[in-house]
Amino acid sequence: MKTLSLKLLTVTVFLLLASCAQKAKKAETTVIEAVEEVSKAPVYDTNKPMTVLAAVAHTHGGWNDLWKKGDVEYTYDYRSNGKADVSTERYIFNSEASYGKYSQHQINVMPDKEGEVVQCFDGKETLVLVNGEKSEDPQLVGTSDFLRRANYYWFTMAYKLNDKGTVAKYLGQEEYNGKMYDKVHVTYDPEITGKEQNDIYILYVNPETKLIDRFFFSLPFLGVEEPVIIANYEYEDIDGQMISTKRSYFMPSEQGYSEEPNLVQTMTNVKFGNGFTEETLMQ
Repeated sequence: MKTLSLKLLTVTVFLLLASCAQKAKKAETTVIEAVEEVSKAPVYDTNKPMTVLAAVAHTHGGWNDLWKKGDVEYTYDYRSNGKADVSTERYIFNSEASYGKYSQHQINVMPDKEGEVVQCFDGKETLVLVNGEKSEDPQLVGTSDFLRRANYYWFTMAYKLNDKGTVAKYLGQEEYNGKMYDKVHVTYDPEITGKEQNDIYILYVNPETKLIDRFFFSLPFLGVEEPVIIANYEYEDIDGQMISTKRSYFMPSEQGYSEEPNLVQTMTNVKFGNGFTEETLMQ
């Protein structure tokens, strides 16, 4: 347990550096699938757990609707132990291009240095600017590349869970906070992902709302091989999409889980359809 606790000390710092899915893998949804109209909610059948994930995606507003919106911009506050990374985030859905401009960076992005940091992944490679100057620092560029892909993943998680290679298993029901949840174990087929060890989720799906209010997950990237990190999500309906505008994370220790979260992420000023392109994303 002591070894696990030491590993988890670094998880708070690097939580968003792991994408918790196929690393750098594009969404399997094709253009044709993205423009198909969904006329009714999919069947929710725990005997077929992939239908549960499909129902979650539908409840979130649907990939079709998100695709049509084109892009998103929001203010992202990532806060732990009195420190924070605060960024303006932008994503383009058809290419997974991802932009982050940091007005405050005390955790994951150059925590010991001052100045404005801009990261931009255009769908192929990541560019990093520090005070307007291009950085060639391999560690900073590598961290930025991870963050760009990971932040996009977390924003589109409800749809990524339906990517090709997902393996889902129903685990029965469990009560939490006075509500009964359907538990679904999710991992990924290594033949599809090309990874020997894939991320694991235990999702708590509210069978009434079809939303994932809570989940446990692993971080093999950091040596956390079992799904022991807890995430609690709170949602807002923004332009027809259910957005997890508050995410609270709890890390295990030798004393168990604390009552207060170790890490809180919030999203504000969420705006879709800004007309960004890969060429104008940084403007």
